[in-house]
Amino acid sequence: MSQAEGESLGLDAVAEVPTDAAERYAKQLLSHLGHKVTTEPIEGQPLGGRLVFAYATATVIPAADRLTMRATAADADSLARVQDVLKRHLEKFGARRELVVEWRTE
Repeated sequence: MSQAEGESLGLDAVAEVPTDAAERYAKQLLSHLGHKVTTEPIEGQPLGGRLVFAYATATVIPAADRLTMRATAADADSLARVQDVLKRHLEKFGARRELVVEWRTE
């Protein structure tokens, strides 16, 4: 199984961001970052997607009341890097709604 198919890279972090516009933010985040990294669909999650960075992967999955993001990387520096990228972009997109991304390590 490739990393893109869900193989764990080692370290995981999850952020669940409360919002009633999760689908819109998921689409915006995947589209924006998709210009720089590979995006892949997630089976069973037609509105979500996987971002494949050179150093990590991330999934973005919208629900009715939240946007869930999961970052996975082989080492702490790479995990922190992908967490920062996702946090900065989503908080910028959601500034009017004062979205705040808080990661927890799993």
